[in-house]
Amino acid sequence: MPRIIGLTAAAVLLATAGLSACTTREVATGAVVGGAAYEYSNKRAMDELREDYEKGRITGEEYDRRKREIEGRSLVY
Repeated sequence: MPRIIGLTAAAVLLATAGLSACTTREVATGAVVGGAAYEYSNKRAMDELREDYEKGRITGEEYDRRKREIEGRSLVY
């Protein structure tokens, strides 16, 4: 009887370990995809900002202020 309980406990442990590894991988993948989408949004904002400055829609002071805001929330810039 103790042997059956030990085998059952081992099987449950292995099954749980397998599920948690899969879940961890999925969470990590989701975080990467979410982060990439967020950084793409920052890149788009930076491109639009640069275009506004080059076309004279905003001043150099406004450009610098908004650029710092984007850099503050981005890991890439």
